[in-house]
Amino acid sequence: MSAAGEGAVPLDDRGAGPQRDVPPSADGASTEVAPLDVVVVTGLSGAGKNSAGRVLEDLGFFVVDNLPPALLQPMVELGARGDVRRFAAVVDVRSRAFSTDLQESIRLLDHAGHRPRVVYVHARNEVLIRRYESVRREHPLQGSGRLIDGIDAERELLTGIAGEADLWIDTSDLNVHQLRATLESAFIEHGAPPQVVATVLSFGFKYGLPLDADLVVDARFLPNPHWVPELRPMTGRDPQVRDYVLSQDDAGAFLDRYTEVLRLLVPGYRREGKRYLTLAVGCTGGKHRSVAMAEEFARRLTAEGVAATAQHRDLGRE
Repeated sequence: MSAAGEGAVPLDDRGAGPQRDVPPSADGASTEVAPLDVVVVTGLSGAGKNSAGRVLEDLGFFVVDNLPPALLQPMVELGARGDVRRFAAVVDVRSRAFSTDLQESIRLLDHAGHRPRVVYVHARNEVLIRRYESVRREHPLQGSGRLIDGIDAERELLTGIAGEADLWIDTSDLNVHQLRATLESAFIEHGAPPQVVATVLSFGFKYGLPLDADLVVDARFLPNPHWVPELRPMTGRDPQVRDYVLSQDDAGAFLDRYTEVLRLLVPGYRREGKRYLTLAVGCTGGKHRSVAMAEEFARRLTAEGVAATAQHRDLGRE
């Protein structure tokens, strides 16, 4: 692949050829392992390698950060003997032999029957300089010279592995959402879109708002079962309380209309790369109304194809 390409360059399929068995170990035990999808993320310091690694982790890869090239093959073989099927390593400059060591490790993985692919993350010099100056860090190869000297030295050191990369990503003009979209288009299995996982969390306002809430729903507009003597000791999980709450005037209409809001929001969250959503549903004490409503929201989200679970932060505190 030419090093002149900018942006994302399509992947080739290095795993299309016949797979080979791993040679038997010296003790005679069988070492045949299933091939792994292996992604090596490398590139220029400050270009976004760690951000790329976090995206791959969200896509189901087992990710090891700052892995020395010499440990790449042993880590992959160890993972292959366990339950790891997708392995990614973020590899940066460790020594002057970095490029040749990494290239040799990738060749050994390919020979062993795995499917190694290399993602090379880079950016323009002026962008890298601006990023380093904003965090006031030195470049790992800067030494006693200038920042640009370290960047130029790293580009030269990475020439070999850059020329063998399967995917080039120029992050100069990308935000984190665009970087995520680029990697998702390349590595999501079977072309499936990323899914949003939703937690519907009931809580009591008197104990404070949940800090991690993305959306907050106030269920205090509904009559409080606390004032119904036979319902007071129960919770929103009990059928009697649930039926009482959901049968109130406006409860059904509120659930219907807010479900429509969620139908609008979830695809937008998915497009922007948001993987996790917390919908907090509150009432006074977090025992009756919020619990019943949270359970119903989770049921409706599940029916919409969203992986949703209900959790109850303050249940049992009274």
